[in-house]
Amino acid sequence: MKADEIVMSTENITGLNLYFAVTDGPALATEQDALDLLGETYGKEIDVIIVPAHRFTPEFYALSSRLAGHFFQKMQNYRVRLVILGDISVHIAASKALRDFVGETNRLGHHLFANDRAELEDRLRRKG
Repeated sequence: MKADEIVMSTENITGLNLYFAVTDGPALATEQDALDLLGETYGKEIDVIIVPAHRFTPEFYALSSRLAGHFFQKMQNYRVRLVILGDISVHIAASKALRDFVGETNRLGHHLFANDRAELEDRLRRKG
C-alpha cells in the first residue's frame, strides 16, 4: 500500500494499535490540527497515528515555522507516536536542518518518518 492509497483504518502491528489517517483529508497546518487528529482516535486506544506526508503544509517542513515541533509535542503530550508516511525528499533536499531532524527523529525511533508501508512496518518491528 502506498501513502496515497491510505484510507482511515486501524491495524495492529507488533502489539501496537495503528491509526491510518485518511489520505484526502484537510491539510494539516496548525497545532489545532494535531489535536483534531488526536480527537479522531478518541476512545480507540491508539498507540501510533500514521499520516500521509502530503497532508502537511509546506510550512510543516520548514522547521523555522516550529509547526513540526509543536505537532510532535502534542502527540508526545498524549502519549501517541506520530509517523509521517511518504516521500519528503523534496523538502529534505531543500533543508539540511530538516534532513538532520528527520535523521535524529528516526534514530530515536519514537516518532518516525517512513517512505512507504514496508519501511514503516520494518521500523515498528525494530523499535516496538
